[in-house]
Amino acid sequence: MEQPEEIIKKTGKFPLFQGIRPVNQSELPLDIIAGITLAALAIPEVMGYAKIAGMPVVTGLYTMLIPLALFAVFGSSRHIVVGADSATAAILAAALVTMALPESSHYVALAGMVALIAAGFLLLARIFRLGFIADFLSRSVLIGFLTGVGIQVALGQVPGMFGVAKEGYPILQIAYVFTPDVILKNTVTIVLSILVLSIIVAGSRFKKTIPWTSLAVIGTIIASWALNFTAIGVTTIGTVPGGIPPIAFPAVSLDQIPNLFYVAAACFIVILAQSAATSRAYAVRYGEKFDENVDLVGLGLSNLAAGMSGTFVINGSPTKTEMVDSAGGKSQIAQIVTAGVVFIVLLFITGPLSYLPAAVLATIVFTIGIHLIDLTGMKNLLYRRPVEFAVALATALTVIFISVGWGIALAIVLSVIAHLRHSYRPLNFLLVESPGRGWMLNPVESGNQAAPGLAVYQFGANLYYANEARFTSEILEIVKNASPRLRWLCLSATSIQDIDFSGSEALKHLYWELKKRDIELVISSVEDPVMRQLERDKFIDLIGKEHIFEFTKDVILAYQNLPERS
Repeated sequence: MEQPEEIIKKTGKFPLFQGIRPVNQSELPLDIIAGITLAALAIPEVMGYAKIAGMPVVTGLYTMLIPLALFAVFGSSRHIVVGADSATAAILAAALVTMALPESSHYVALAGMVALIAAGFLLLARIFRLGFIADFLSRSVLIGFLTGVGIQVALGQVPGMFGVAKEGYPILQIAYVFTPDVILKNTVTIVLSILVLSIIVAGSRFKKTIPWTSLAVIGTIIASWALNFTAIGVTTIGTVPGGIPPIAFPAVSLDQIPNLFYVAAACFIVILAQSAATSRAYAVRYGEKFDENVDLVGLGLSNLAAGMSGTFVINGSPTKTEMVDSAGGKSQIAQIVTAGVVFIVLLFITGPLSYLPAAVLATIVFTIGIHLIDLTGMKNLLYRRPVEFAVALATALTVIFISVGWGIALAIVLSVIAHLRHSYRPLNFLLVESPGRGWMLNPVESGNQAAPGLAVYQFGANLYYANEARFTSEILEIVKNASPRLRWLCLSATSIQDIDFSGSEALKHLYWELKKRDIELVISSVEDPVMRQLERDKFIDLIGKEHIFEFTKDVILAYQNLPERS
């Protein structure tokens, strides 16, 4: 009798434990160590993300419990780590701060509902196999978006590092925190923030594998307890509830749910793009396979668990994934171990967290923001792709000066525009055969012919509504300037993977325009899916199958064997 695992593997239904199977016994110790390391490094980090999101600190720990374990079971990537993330936390806070008081029960309920809606989007994306949407946020736009988020997050923590309550716009408040009155009143808090910042920054430069942030948290908790920091004016984060998170459907009124859809949609896009990019990068690094559509199930169920367990949206985290990889983790077993460590912390160690100075948490969040600022990426864009730099800069400025929500909307729009820009003006060539060197790519402006009276035109993109006019006009310009006069024009379709309705109609229009000029249109190197599209559109009936060639070389031979050329 077959085991359940064998049945699942054969049928392809409910593909569980893809990120764990097959289990390599020799790698188990590495996974266990990596899981413990991740917990040590990420617990302070997710507490910081909870602060960014406007949520109670303990909800950051919740993101690394049930959601983390569910992705390990239902996801396909062996490496990606899911949990709280700065980008989605910032999107959430920007929207919910106008609807409820941060950290209030109503705010937590709204955040949970956003996670549930995002889970719905992710599961629908799996049903309709929409994982490809992740490719519509370009890397350059993501650099600008995350840089803007980093600057906004870092600036927003400066008042907290100085012991001042965050009020109003961060840039305006920063001028206030540097006044003599604030510095004299909060000297101990400021010194503590500088000390923690120095430990984290200098320590990470010295040895990255040591959990400097965790050591700073433990050290300041002990100092706060022993020296009674609250008595000398240092504010602590207060009581952190222990125990497992409560499981309940978020109590949100029906009239508020529509307002949460655009927030969830923005989170959904970021989750999709960032998670797929992270999974893909590590799959390539280790020569492994992953299925982005299976990952959508894992991400969807993880967000479902987040919404039902009193926390906020989770995302595939590049930083946490790199933490596990650097520690030697090889599979999702490491993440299961991390969830176990977090479970122990929630049961037994939340009491001491109440002594953590609020300024220390603000400093940790400040360092998170600084790490998101990708100056190297922006500099590379400036020198290598000035237009894409302008796009990234516009996205960053929108996030900083308007809002994260508008920033992600602009990021999506600019990514699509960037895509259209590349496909609207593809690199097109005239092909000429060179003895001993094969086919040479010549600029269209050269007018070079493959044989006297024959031009072979290679179009460098899919043919669709945005570039069909350019396609037609460029070919007619080749015909106009041809010397000698063309008798055949061959379209090399080797780079055309898809033709939409407008593109197909453009081909018919081109056929008749060339016919008026007594020029035959022939096509070579047509992919099977494109051929089926052209057959459905009756274009093959119009041009005749005898004018379709498998290879460009066949076009040359057929042209040379024309009766009048014999």
